[in-house]
Amino acid sequence: MAPNDSTSYLDYNATTPVLPEAAQAVAASLSLFGNPSSVHAAGRRARAAVEEAREAVAAAMNAAAQHVVFTGSGTEANALALRGLAAANRCTAALSAGIEHPSVLAHVADEHIPVDAHGVIDLAALERALGSRAAPVLVTLMLANNETGVLQPVAQAVELARKYGALIHIDAVQALGKVPVDFRALGADSMSFSAHKIGGLKGVGALVLRPGVEIAADIPGGGQERRRRAGTEHVSGIAAFGAAARGVPTLLSAAPRITALRDELEMQIQSGVPQARIFGAAVARLGNTACIALPGVSSETQVMRLDLAGVAVSAGSACSSGKIAPSPVLLAMGVGESTAKTAIRVSLGWDTTAADVDRFLKVWLPLAANAAA
Repeated sequence: MAPNDSTSYLDYNATTPVLPEAAQAVAASLSLFGNPSSVHAAGRRARAAVEEAREAVAAAMNAAAQHVVFTGSGTEANALALRGLAAANRCTAALSAGIEHPSVLAHVADEHIPVDAHGVIDLAALERALGSRAAPVLVTLMLANNETGVLQPVAQAVELARKYGALIHIDAVQALGKVPVDFRALGADSMSFSAHKIGGLKGVGALVLRPGVEIAADIPGGGQERRRRAGTEHVSGIAAFGAAARGVPTLLSAAPRITALRDELEMQIQSGVPQARIFGAAVARLGNTACIALPGVSSETQVMRLDLAGVAVSAGSACSSGKIAPSPVLLAMGVGESTAKTAIRVSLGWDTTAADVDRFLKVWLPLAANAAA
């Protein structure tokens, strides 16, 4: 039970507890008061911590360290990719799917490629869109959906981008630490990550670039990050990111246990509440994520009742908190508005136990029974 014994935390897709090794890296970094851009000894020590972390982050997704750009968040990494790639390469249009994260959709107004009822992008529609536009087009596609966990056919999308002379950015924020990520093998032009999704600190992200790809700085003004992102580096946050990145193999080794817990949760739901809908269950998805609709009980009611009982879940993307509108992800999948307003996201992590799943079910199943009565 995390973050403490009184709460069953089942919202890992929103953020994760800070790993002990990441916290230790922060503590050790606090004595590194020098500016990483300074050439004196204090600055060099801070620079060494940043570069050591860069190597670790690069290794976690099989990339070259010199092509890792540290940012202030995964949102900023997406913005740098989408604005920076478009500006430097004079892209004629930008294409995404309607199930993308808000930090992507905010930059893509040209066209949203449709997805099927499971939330998987229509590759034929993507190819038609690419073929009807002058190159280069910028394509952006998430590796794993933050609400449903559905995995996208990114390898095929990269092949289509190459066929039509397009650039392609992959939002891998939800994927790292849950499924293997191999940047070199995939061949995308850029890929975004966020430290706090793998046990690091909030306020640190990274954009990884393909060697030779041109990108314009979204935040100009200094020479940091090889002039691709100005601003003094967040040494403590970056050090923690590096420590968390070294733990990615351990996180991946925990995936089968987490998937088994998620599957048990869903099996109990399906057997006890036949009217419930589990989105994305028929296709490949993250093993930690369950997106569930309970007809007759609003998302907000479910979240609040569970919270009062010490169970933390969410009603969609944490970046959309405070909004009562139905999930744009589910709407893009063709889910009716009334059903979308009854969906919650349960996302498990490395500290999740069978007791946490049981606690969720003991609260949630009576909600379903009352709704059916």
